[in-house]
Amino acid sequence: MKTPLQNLSNLQQRTITGLIGFVIILGCILYSEWSFLLLFCTISSLTQLEFYKLLGLDGNQPLTYYGTFCGTVMMLLAYLIEQDLVSFENYFIISPLLSMIFFIKLYKKNDLKPFTNIGFTFLGIIYVALPFSLIIVMAMRGGVYNYEIVLGSLLLLWASDIGGYFAGTKFGKRKLFERISPKKSWEGAMGSAAFAAVIAFVLGHYFRTFEPWKWYCIGAIIVVVGTYGDLVESLFKRSIAIKDSGNSIPGHGGFLDRFDGLLLSAPFIVTFLKLFS
Repeated sequence: MKTPLQNLSNLQQRTITGLIGFVIILGCILYSEWSFLLLFCTISSLTQLEFYKLLGLDGNQPLTYYGTFCGTVMMLLAYLIEQDLVSFENYFIISPLLSMIFFIKLYKKNDLKPFTNIGFTFLGIIYVALPFSLIIVMAMRGGVYNYEIVLGSLLLLWASDIGGYFAGTKFGKRKLFERISPKKSWEGAMGSAAFAAVIAFVLGHYFRTFEPWKWYCIGAIIVVVGTYGDLVESLFKRSIAIKDSGNSIPGHGGFLDRFDGLLLSAPFIVTFLKLFS
């Protein structure tokens, strides 16, 4: 039996769940650094679990819960070290934790492709948990929590998604990458860039953390790399013959669908900020 939300159109579902998600994320980011940490650890864990679940649909057997545990530890260490609550040497804790993946697989008697699944376990950590850990690093500017950096990046990501969605739906004709994502168009990409530029202008005016040109650069990174992130996730879904990564977020698919652009953008944004800030 369908819920009242499921009886609505896709656009209505996207709008309602998007507004609810925005309020929750905004509240957690603004309330404190601890609510920010809890929010992103939760999102990262749910996204990583979803990624492993999809791999399981294709007959793979990654270490779902242990891999997610390693990813969560990575995020917590990033926060504690950036806050200067523990020393940098604690990062070495990650090494034995990851090495344990090999040991655990020795005792999985029914795994016909142990090394393939070891590789998929590592992939979930690198593809999902590492970018979210870098977002935590990004938020801790000089060891002090700065909500403007994360909130601004998310606003640019959402602007890129919204601009691309409406421009692509209304004007999309020329295919951007038809082999991987038939619905993506050059018109949608231009709409994505245009709306992100508008938001970058607003951020440069009201957010004082960076000079305006840096917000434009972050916006450009998100538009370009975020689009590739979406294509990479589409490639992954096509490889296991599914449409959406899940139905956790009505109108948006799963967590992987919602945050795919951020996963590949985060390393580029953090590198840009470390080099030019």
